[in-house]
Amino acid sequence: MKTTDMDPAEWQLRCELAACYQLTDLYGMSDLASTHISVMLPGPAHHFLVNPLGVLFDEMRASDLLKVDLHGRVIDGDPALLNPAGFVIHSAIHMAQSNIVCVMHSHTVANNAIAMQAAGLRPLSQKACVMLDFLGYHDYEGAALDEDERERLVRDLGLEGRVLILRNHGALTVGRSVGEAFCWMHRLETACKYQIDGQAGGLALHELSEATIQHTRAQGRRMLGPGGFLETGKVEWPGLLRKLERERGSGFRT
Repeated sequence: MKTTDMDPAEWQLRCELAACYQLTDLYGMSDLASTHISVMLPGPAHHFLVNPLGVLFDEMRASDLLKVDLHGRVIDGDPALLNPAGFVIHSAIHMAQSNIVCVMHSHTVANNAIAMQAAGLRPLSQKACVMLDFLGYHDYEGAALDEDERERLVRDLGLEGRVLILRNHGALTVGRSVGEAFCWMHRLETACKYQIDGQAGGLALHELSEATIQHTRAQGRRMLGPGGFLETGKVEWPGLLRKLERERGSGFRT
C-alpha cells in the first residue's frame, strides 16, 4: 500500500512505532533484530504492526513494518519476514486487552540479570518501589512459539499490569500509547541497573522498612498510573521524539 493511500491514523502509529524501535536502540535496549514491539491499529479488523525479521532497530522506518491480523496472517508486507515468537507474545496481549495499544518486549543485560534472580526486582530503590504495583512475573516456558502460552502471559500481566518480567528471558511492557510502553521499559531498565550495580559492590545493602515500601508503592500508583501527574509516557514522549530527530534525523518517518 502506498503511504499516500494509507489511513492517516495508521501512518501516525507507524511513525511512532518506528521511532520507538530507534529509541530502543538509542538507549541501548535493542538486541540486533531480535525482540519485538507492536502497535494495535484502530478499527474493527484488529490488525497490529510488528517489525520484520532482518531489519535492525536503528534502521527501522514506518514503511518497513508488517501489518498482521490476530491469526498470524500478514496483511501488508512479506509473510516470510514475520517472526512467529513475536506474533505469539504480542497477539496474546492485543487479543485480551483492547485498551492496550503498544506491547514492547526486550532482552537486555540488566533485565535478564534480574529475571534470573529468584527474588526478581527488589524494593531497594525509589525507581523499583514506585513500579511494584504495576509489575508481574511470567515463568519461562521455552521460546515463545506455542500459542497455548498466550493465556498464561495475559494472566500473569493482569488487567492493571504494565510491566512483566519474563523469568530467565527478558521483559515485556504495555501501554495505552507507544510512549507509555517505552517509558515503562526505560523505567524498568533503570531500576534493574540500580539493583545489579548495587549488588556488585559486595557490601550489605540498606533495606527499606515494609512501611516505607508500602507508602512508596501507593505514591507510585498515584504518580504513574492513569491521571497521575507523572502518568507514564505522557510527558516524556514528545521530548523523546525531539531527541531522536536531533540524534538521528527523521528517517524513521519514511
